[in-house]
Amino acid sequence: MTTSTRGTAKVPAVLVLEDGRIFRGRAYGAVGETFGEAVFSTGMTGYQETLTDPSYHRQVVVMTAPHVGNTGVNDEDPESARIWVAGYVVRDPARVSSNWRARRSLDEELREQGVVGIQGVDTRALTRHLRESGAMRVGIFSGTALPDEGTMLAEVRQQPEMKGADLSAEVATKETYVVPAIGEKKFTVAAVDLGIKGMTPHRMAERGIEVHVLPATATAEDVYAVNPDGVFFSNGPGDPATADGPVAVMRAVLERRTPLFGICFGNQILGRALGFGTYKLKYGHRGINQPVQDRTTGKVEVTAHNHGFAVDAPLDKVSDTPYGRAEVSHVCLNDNVVEGLRLLDQPAFSVQYHPEAAAGPHDAAYLFDRFVSLMEAERA
Repeated sequence: MTTSTRGTAKVPAVLVLEDGRIFRGRAYGAVGETFGEAVFSTGMTGYQETLTDPSYHRQVVVMTAPHVGNTGVNDEDPESARIWVAGYVVRDPARVSSNWRARRSLDEELREQGVVGIQGVDTRALTRHLRESGAMRVGIFSGTALPDEGTMLAEVRQQPEMKGADLSAEVATKETYVVPAIGEKKFTVAAVDLGIKGMTPHRMAERGIEVHVLPATATAEDVYAVNPDGVFFSNGPGDPATADGPVAVMRAVLERRTPLFGICFGNQILGRALGFGTYKLKYGHRGINQPVQDRTTGKVEVTAHNHGFAVDAPLDKVSDTPYGRAEVSHVCLNDNVVEGLRLLDQPAFSVQYHPEAAAGPHDAAYLFDRFVSLMEAERA
């Protein structure tokens, strides 16, 4: 990525997809060039949480909401210490921020962090194209001296694909840190950071859990060195087929029958640990309005998603695995994608979406309570 942070309001910009489709607009954020996988997010709020979600590493995010940046940028809502998206695409950015917590505009924040974006493009047409053709590699180029279209397209096609990408260690913490319990400490949880969002350990801390956040490269010995009552595997970027290390740790946890909870990437890791395959979705689920049914209760929840891969597990039967019987516990009502797994013979479950739900909705917050219940039952 190459960038400049000078004023960008009238600087020309071009978005080039790997299939040759081109969209022209104006620079938004930093000026330069950037590459990644083009994906779209359907959330109408929560753009700050989206930008700082490590799961978006190496992805260029297209916002389907036409008007972005209204509330500016504050210092309370980031999910990590930096913006992780590779590029940002909006139709009509707000000219003025209007919120009592705002400290600067979204455009300023993107420029400050060197994130190349583009504004003034038909994001509806771009989203429809990605839905029909699938997520694909993309480049954003901006500046007064742009390359010719053939050169830009060739650069895009030289970029690595998301399939086969091993990215968790690039976004995870390098050193273990502890998020203390809020109020009385009831449990200790070892959380394997595969790209964790800041709100996730906070949700556990609210329930009296002291969370030890470990690097993505943590071993089973590292996990059990903190004497955990439960083990958590976080969300994160990349292809789960490359995550052999976390899968090995997951299997060690399952062998010891320690209460286990995984979300997003953690769901895919559990799927692999149980012997199921994973596959890349055509364009993925990204946004805060995905309908999911909890098959154990029949309840339908509106949930927050960010995933481009899924678990290939049978929806219509209980499966035998090396760790006991397993079943699909949650399913997406839009396309029947597996959205959760649970073991029937030991305390382990996972979901494909984000129950910490920053910036909402909060329909799935009960899953943290379910994790607490597993630890309580094991202690009893």
